[in-house]
Amino acid sequence: MANLKTDVTPRQLQILKTITTFADKYCYLPTIAEIAEQLNISRSTVFEHTAELRRKDLLCGSPLKARSLKPTHKASRLLKNISIDNQQDFSQTHGIPLLGKVAAGKPTDSAENRDTLSFEDCFGSGDDVFALQVSGDSMLDEGITDGDYVICKRTNTAQNGQIVVALTENENTTLKKFYREPSRVRLQPANENYDPIYSNDCRIQAVAIGLLRKI
Repeated sequence: MANLKTDVTPRQLQILKTITTFADKYCYLPTIAEIAEQLNISRSTVFEHTAELRRKDLLCGSPLKARSLKPTHKASRLLKNISIDNQQDFSQTHGIPLLGKVAAGKPTDSAENRDTLSFEDCFGSGDDVFALQVSGDSMLDEGITDGDYVICKRTNTAQNGQIVVALTENENTTLKKFYREPSRVRLQPANENYDPIYSNDCRIQAVAIGLLRKI
């Protein structure tokens, strides 16, 4: 793996990370133009580097299709190993101190604890867990507001009533409550100002498992 790391330039590694991050955030793959926009570089530069990444068996997909650039298993292993290295370095100096419990009802005595809380403690870890920032207020009655971060677990199935990230026929993603009806799927907002979305070709991308908010 060390030889592979040295064979990949910082820009090429940045492009691989950008493709992966973009796909996690929007649930579809980016175009050359979108990669260029994300990195503030020219399309020709992205094209040259993606060609090299193809040659190194780190990217696959048809050059004739707009959204087909996908990291290979080899690239995923590379990014995972780099991520593990970074997490090990990060965990030595970062973390939120967990000092104990606080009452939200009647006041109680609190004994101070000395521990550290991480996202992994709350939500688990792995390539199937990721975060999305919420844009809009259609899930307001579920306590999810504009600017919040939902923690998601990647899956293509869901139970009625679960909050899901879904891809609709128009290739847009949305955060809604999932309900399967006899001949269609209903994506139900949690705000009376919004109408349900009905779909015959709804693809579940993930289910929401947590929420983060700055106050």
